Amino acid sequence: MKEKGKLYLIPNTLGDVPLSKILPQGNLDLIMTIKDFIVEDLKNARRFLSKAGWRGRIEELNFYMLNEHSRAKDIQYHLLKAEKGKNIGLLSDAGVPCIADPGADIVAMAHLKGIQVIPLVGPSSILLSLMASGFNGQNFSFLGYLPRDRGPREKTLKELEKTAYSKNQTQIFIEAPYRNNHMLESLIKTLSNTTKICVARDISLNEEIIISQTVAEWKKQKTLPELHKRNTIFLLYK
Repeated sequence: MKEKGKLYLIPNTLGDVPLSKILPQGNLDLIMTIKDFIVEDLKNARRFLSKAGWRGRIEELNFYMLNEHSRAKDIQYHLLKAEKGKNIGLLSDAGVPCIADPGADIVAMAHLKGIQVIPLVGPSSILLSLMASGFNGQNFSFLGYLPRDRGPREKTLKELEKTAYSKNQTQIFIEAPYRNNHMLESLIKTLSNTTKICVARDISLNEEIIISQTVAEWKKQKTLPELHKRNTIFLLYK
């Protein structure tokens, strides 16, 4: 029986920076050996491979789309090449695959089919922000998006604050980029003065800002960091 190929989980940068600044050379060398890629956005995938220094014509590669419209039978089709012995890559648009990013269903299917899954090293804004926050890295929870409307959002923030205190647990979440400023305002308005908030914006990019301080200290700031339409992670802790 022919040996099956491997599914490589390929990280991307978190913004417009040279790949060599963020990704190990080993990643780039390995990518050059793969000709089948599962991607969320074809244009972004082509741009990434060009920056990675793909030698040859991008048109010779095979791309399989992965998005909210992908069905179970699509996912099985994406893995056919691996079942026949070809290595394939699951490429993230930004950050690492499957962490606040599509791909978990494909990885689960690969395990069911006996295809080896190999995660490659790359930047995760969730982990990098936690590392830099000074908050509890032994016990934390990533919650994705909070409620959009102000009332439910502020109620949820109070609940997360209680959890942070009762469980000694860092709470991590994100917001739609165009609502980031509103989220920071809600955090400062809603939480107790002693609660700590970390705002991590544009992690690993030249414009990176990471600020950890209490609500009382945030209230003393004359101007808040500009977060509108910028990639931002929020963390709160006791």
